[in-house]
Amino acid sequence: MATTQHDADVIVVGAGPGGSTTAYHLARHGLRVLLLEKTEFPREKVCGDGLTPRAVKQLVKMGIDTSPEAGWLHNRGLRVIGGGVRLELDWPDLASFPNYGLVRTRLDFDDLLARQAVGAGVDLRTGINVLAPVLDDAGRAIGVTAESGPDKAPVTFHAPLIVAADGVSGRFPLAMGLAKREDRPIGVAVRRYYRSPLRHDDNYLESWLELRSKENPDKLLPGYGWIFGMGDGRVNVGLGVLNSSSAFGKTNYRRLLTDWLANTPEDWGMTDEANADGPILGAALPMGFNRVPHYTRGVLLVGDSGGMVNPFNGEGIAYAMESGELAAEVAVQALARSAGPERERALAFYPTELKSRYGGYYRLGGIFVKLIGRPEIMKMATRHGMPHPLLMRFVLKLLANLTDPRGGDAMDRVINAMTRVAPAV
Repeated sequence: MATTQHDADVIVVGAGPGGSTTAYHLARHGLRVLLLEKTEFPREKVCGDGLTPRAVKQLVKMGIDTSPEAGWLHNRGLRVIGGGVRLELDWPDLASFPNYGLVRTRLDFDDLLARQAVGAGVDLRTGINVLAPVLDDAGRAIGVTAESGPDKAPVTFHAPLIVAADGVSGRFPLAMGLAKREDRPIGVAVRRYYRSPLRHDDNYLESWLELRSKENPDKLLPGYGWIFGMGDGRVNVGLGVLNSSSAFGKTNYRRLLTDWLANTPEDWGMTDEANADGPILGAALPMGFNRVPHYTRGVLLVGDSGGMVNPFNGEGIAYAMESGELAAEVAVQALARSAGPERERALAFYPTELKSRYGGYYRLGGIFVKLIGRPEIMKMATRHGMPHPLLMRFVLKLLANLTDPRGGDAMDRVINAMTRVAPAV
């Protein structure tokens, strides 16, 4: 049998948060890592730009300075608006997670993570558009084919293990025959930047549970909204709609956003097109493990590529980074073993551990998505839940997945018990 010359120990496809985190941890363990990104940095991404304490924990693990002096806007928690109530909920004080969140544009954020990976020894190649896997006779991925640069020169790289972190498009998993599961939740989000001197320097992330248009304020618009101050004179404003809503796929989401913003105070600056900083952009939110298996034939799926967005709150970055760290740990152990059944046994731990960590929680999230897709239930929950701060603190912990696994308070114990008894997705 011919021996393949490897260009790296692991090839990581995609240098978003999941890919760069995976590559960083692999390199820190001494592996040769090739990180392939189709675009050039810095580059724009559609996102709310808000990071919960889950994501902050991952940044700290990567040795990234998250201080305000390093360009991060800190926030204390979540401000929830709905049912005629405005409630500010601080992030919980836990042993397992920091008690602050962050805001930073994806233009800066992704570039920063990629540079951190390079600093750890990762070989980052930009302008490399990965097209498909290279398969051996048994159908196992042993490399990738790609196009390089503006002239699209064909190029091939080989490695004994591939990590697919190519985002919601999931082109690489699709090329491996892994299609999305239609029975799992998915959302669509649109966002836009506005110049807003009044709202830009906010120490809370702001979530709107009820959206109303100026023309018909008595009628609820579908979806949920957010306003996140960027600290640089701008705000990130957006909304999301889940596939449990009757409006999903049948709505002009960009028009929906401007309809809602037309009902906001004029001094916020979001009712005037002159204050807009760029176009309205949209993206899909693949939730609840909507692409499985997360390991097959030499390929590990990380982040959005494996549908790991939290169904409760639409958060994807933290789970991309967490799954990237786990994928790196598994890969290191697997590559220390002989190729064949012994290595495959180690790699099979990756989907097993993902299911153990998130399966029950995502199952609950799927139920939550179906419930809030019904306007009458959402209206009742908002009206009767919002006036009770203690209940809303419980909801914050549940939606943000912020609990201590051991030694936590009564809320932590209830949430942890719920996720344990729920059948894993």
